[in-house]
Order: sequence, then structure tokens, then C-alpha cells
Amino acid sequence: MAIFLEGLYYSESHEYVKVEGDFGYIGISDYAQNALGNVVYVDMPEVDDEVSAGEEFGAVESVKAASDLNSPVSGTVVEVNEALEDTPELINQNAFENWIIKVELSDKSELDNLMDAKAYEEFCKNH
Repeated sequence: MAIFLEGLYYSESHEYVKVEGDFGYIGISDYAQNALGNVVYVDMPEVDDEVSAGEEFGAVESVKAASDLNSPVSGTVVEVNEALEDTPELINQNAFENWIIKVELSDKSELDNLMDAKAYEEFCKNH
């Protein structure tokens, strides 16, 4: 059973963003990691790279499939989760604690285009 955490913003491509001040932590949802299965590799951008809402910024590979990562928001990458380079399966253990990138948000109004936990849960049931 997938977990849908309150207080996060979710995209239709199954990424989430957790906002803290002017920063957003972006990762894949628990629903997405369940669908992917055992994660074996995470392709991440570099620090100082720009990401744009709806645009690809990396990929997650599992034993079953590879999936592009699309940023739910625009901003500048200020940190990548280096633990995932050696231990990508951390995403399977807890997708919400093991975010992929941290960005400085360039336009907080983009959050209005994303779903809350309840809307995302409904979206997952219907797709």
C-alpha cells in the first residue's frame, strides 16, 4: 500500500517536492518506487544546474524499468543526495526521506500547479 504524505506537492509524473523556505526537496513518490521495484541506479544533475518545471532532470533505474525524472518546479540545484550514488535502494526503503535533489525555487507560484496528497492519491487510483 502506497503512502501519501500530507504537506508535500505531487506531480502527475510521480515526483514530489517538499518545500522548506525558498528550497524544495525533490524525489519520487512512494507510489512510484512501489511501481518501479528495486531501484539500482539514480541519474542526477550537477549542483548549479538549472531545472525547469515539467522538464527532465535525471532518471531512476530499477531491475524492471527505467523512468525519467521530471522536475515539478523550476530552480537551481543546490545539493544532490550523494548517498543515492552508492545506495540507490534507499529510495525503496523510504522514498520521502531519500530525496534526490534540493533546489532553490525560482517561482513558488508553480506549486499551485501540483497536487496535494489527497488529490494525488485519487490520481493514482484512476491511472
